[in-house]
Amino acid sequence: MHAARSIYPTLQAFRDPRFVLFAGSAIALVALGMRHSFGLFLGPVTRDLQAIDRETFGFAIALQNLMWGLAQPFAGMIADRFGSARVVFAGGMLYAAGLLFASTSSTAFGLALGLGLLVGIGLSATSYAVVLGAVGRRFPPEKRSTALGIASLGGSVGIFLSVPVTLGLIDAFGWSLALVSLALVSLVMCLMAPILAGRASPVPATGGNSMEQSLGAALSEALRHRGFLLLVLGFFVCGFQLAFIGVHLPAYLLDRQLDVWLGGAALATIGAANIVGTFACGALGDHVSKKNVLTALYLIRAAIVALFVILPPSAITTLAFCVLIGLTWLGTVPLTSGIVAQIFGPRYLATLVGMVFLMHQLGSFLGAWLGGLVFERTGSYDLIWWSVALSGIVAALLHWPIDERPIAGGDRLVPGISSHG
Repeated sequence: MHAARSIYPTLQAFRDPRFVLFAGSAIALVALGMRHSFGLFLGPVTRDLQAIDRETFGFAIALQNLMWGLAQPFAGMIADRFGSARVVFAGGMLYAAGLLFASTSSTAFGLALGLGLLVGIGLSATSYAVVLGAVGRRFPPEKRSTALGIASLGGSVGIFLSVPVTLGLIDAFGWSLALVSLALVSLVMCLMAPILAGRASPVPATGGNSMEQSLGAALSEALRHRGFLLLVLGFFVCGFQLAFIGVHLPAYLLDRQLDVWLGGAALATIGAANIVGTFACGALGDHVSKKNVLTALYLIRAAIVALFVILPPSAITTLAFCVLIGLTWLGTVPLTSGIVAQIFGPRYLATLVGMVFLMHQLGSFLGAWLGGLVFERTGSYDLIWWSVALSGIVAALLHWPIDERPIAGGDRLVPGISSHG
């Protein structure tokens, strides 16, 4: 009894929002960082395994993205109902299992099951929707956007660090043992999961009803809200833009007769600039209108892409493009999540953010696939580059009319945190 009493205050100390923010950032760093490095396995895997070629490896990664998006709303719903800790723990275990399975696979089916299905579902439970939902519930409205920016920053740092770490593991141990090593690293997410224990206290239904708003009512409310639908469409554009650039930029640079090293340097530069941009956008969202910042970000992206395509190709213009595009890369994440929390409150934040990220991943699937399709049909990326620029203007127009004011049951009611895991 005395031991339990002595441990309880220690456990309660980890409920401090700062610990939750640290744990959420660490989980995002591991989950999103490792995911960013999977493309580095394409070369060694296809060289060693006759049954795996670039198409089958690419399909496994495409399946991963699709499962990540499809499962994310359900992961958010479970987190809102039972708490984020259990979801993150299960997701970390699935993530590790998928990497271990892929490390021993020698067939296209095995690779798709491990690296595609299992890791994709694991990502849905350990990435933005669940993690940002847990963090967003712990902070008051006036500090929430900054907190979401810092949590998203963890993913940005992971993206930046993943390439050299994974390359070192592959060089030292080979691709199979490198995947085993990453599986062990992914268990860090399970260790951090208990710190995210807790969920929002019940909040009244819209209209002042004293009964708790149900999940179904919250979803219905969101889907009837024009601002939420516009936000979802805008985030679809974000996924489309980032996936195309991330997947096809190195090949585009080679097509323009630029040096081989520039492709890797370009992605690393985007990752470095992304760290600054994500934090800055999150902090800015606490002081000015989030939807106005998003409108500006998408217009800036459109202008940057248009200039990049028009200007003569060179290492200088490429790296300048990567710095500028990197500053806007994941800055949309804390702003978009912050608007959802601002309008609807934190009670079902993980669920609603999961729905928004589903559309982001569908856009990602389309951007990665259409980039290759357009190139194969026309022999050039020009059409898709201009589509990326035009879609930025469309996204800006979608965000401009969003009404950010909280509805009943939103941030006008500040919920507490229950102790459920």
